Amino acid sequence: MTRKVEIKDIDQLAELFDQYRIFYHKDSDISAAKKFLTERIENKDSEIFVAESEGELVGFVQLYPLFSSTRMKRYWLLNDLYVNGNHRGKGFSKKLIEDSKELAKFTDAAGILLETGKSNDIGNQLYPSCGFEIYDEVNFYEWTNK
Repeated sequence: MTRKVEIKDIDQLAELFDQYRIFYHKDSDISAAKKFLTERIENKDSEIFVAESEGELVGFVQLYPLFSSTRMKRYWLLNDLYVNGNHRGKGFSKKLIEDSKELAKFTDAAGILLETGKSNDIGNQLYPSCGFEIYDEVNFYEWTNK
């Protein structure tokens, strides 16, 4: 089952978010994760859906709003998608992506954007199977404030 996150989920969500960050080689910091996610939920900065199995949160997706000037519409950035390793292969990721697509339709968004590493074999199979297409007509650049 998937559903929109509620503030009462913050402890379990912070644990999952911490696992997600560790997967991306960041140091564990559950208290900072809890603070960060609480701010996103309370400030309505993002939309978060969670996957639940037998009363336990097992995955989540977090989307941030973006806007396209040329389309004069909102886009959603699918920034975070994570399912606990013990629950992978059970369709939770696809269901969370479907929830994301429903959000895009409901908000009349132009679409959903995401990026994943070239070496992310699972993601690079998952996203096309859910209808996403590689958009290789532009160069993606990043500037970081270090």
